[in-house]
Amino acid sequence: MRIRPVGAHALLLDCTDPDGVPGADLVDAWRAELWRRREQGDLAAVEIVPAASTVLLDGLPDPAATAEQLTRWAPAIVAAATARRGTDEHDDGTETVVPVDFDGPDLPAVAEHWGVDVLAVLSRLTGTRFRVAFCGFAPGFPYLTGLPAELALPRLATPRPRVPPGSVALAGPYAGIYPGASPGGWQLVGRTDLVLFDVHADPPARLGPGTPVRMAAA
Repeated sequence: MRIRPVGAHALLLDCTDPDGVPGADLVDAWRAELWRRREQGDLAAVEIVPAASTVLLDGLPDPAATAEQLTRWAPAIVAAATARRGTDEHDDGTETVVPVDFDGPDLPAVAEHWGVDVLAVLSRLTGTRFRVAFCGFAPGFPYLTGLPAELALPRLATPRPRVPPGSVALAGPYAGIYPGASPGGWQLVGRTDLVLFDVHADPPARLGPGTPVRMAAA
């Protein structure tokens, strides 16, 4: 894990894969630990933002002192990532159930890529306990981990000019849900009526980092 300064008040944690720990697990372990440290007063940070392989700490009063703290916390983080566990303010033993109409136009292509039939794809998606790794691309768009690495899917060769809001999609190692209409190149497998982003809600994003998610056939 490398710690790099970003501007005058931020640090970027560049997570690698020591001892075979998946990068997503290491990022999630850092995120959970940093949230816990901030909650108990050990860390002063305005923003803690996870991404695919990094965690950004912004609004730090003393980035150099925080960087030194992070080196002391690292061994516990690696242990937590290895066990795929960690203190998590979102994970209280419950999960968010997302009702999905599995009628996406790319379901046959996903089934072919996985070497199964469409029913087996649905069984895999509804039987997987997903977790929101991070949000990006559009406000409230959750990147969901949980699928095995060997099931990673390519994006479409030509992105669609408009993907309907609520579309449930797959690309690379992730599942995702489009919170609003937008262009997109992910494989569409279904749709949900769940509202994922509301600027007037607190928090605005329905599925924030660390949230356990399960898909259920609507």
